[in-house]
Amino acid sequence: MKKYFAELAGTFILVFFGCGTIVFAGGKVGIIGIAAAFGLAQAAVIYGLGPVSGAHVNPAVSFGVWSAGRMSAKDMVGYWVAQFVGAILASLVLWGIASGVAGGYNIGMQGLGQTGWGPGYQGGYNIVAAIIFEFVATMLFLIVILGATQKSAPKGFAGIAIGIALGLINVCGIHVSGASVNPARSFGPALLVGGKALAQVWMFLVVPSLGGIAGGLFFRSRALQAADPTE
Repeated sequence: MKKYFAELAGTFILVFFGCGTIVFAGGKVGIIGIAAAFGLAQAAVIYGLGPVSGAHVNPAVSFGVWSAGRMSAKDMVGYWVAQFVGAILASLVLWGIASGVAGGYNIGMQGLGQTGWGPGYQGGYNIVAAIIFEFVATMLFLIVILGATQKSAPKGFAGIAIGIALGLINVCGIHVSGASVNPARSFGPALLVGGKALAQVWMFLVVPSLGGIAGGLFFRSRALQAADPTE
């Protein structure tokens, strides 16, 4: 159970600091600050909890790792449950903190850092743009993750590479879709915000998962797998 609890805690950390930065400081730190929060939180979780569970903290990552042949289906499902629970708990805590602001907090209007697309959201990009971005960005994210964690990769640098990749994804795509690349990160806030956020969350469950599978298959097919120095 340690690895499942590590995934719950790690996803909590990612959502708390990433979405928390959007809620409490987004207007002050801007896109770069939000991207840094997600990237640094991801790196911190990898170094802090990676030795226990691998620190996927993302159902799409677990899907990609499974499709690459690096984990069992049973563990993948266990990771999913832990990741979604962690994201929901973090969103609840963020809501509790936000509710303490002077004048009150309207979660439906002000949100919890949820992802989305269309008129009234960020850059107003349509669903096609959002789907393309989420698929491609998640696939590339998995390529970085699986490449940085393969046996022949330099030791000790995976967390830096993966954190940088997530930060860049946010810089590039926040105005397109909110730069989810993580079904749990989208589901937690959407569940509490409801309305349009919850109606759109299906895309952030399906498309990043498909992108994760695609990224994993590059390594399953050995197209991007480096030669094992022990072979």
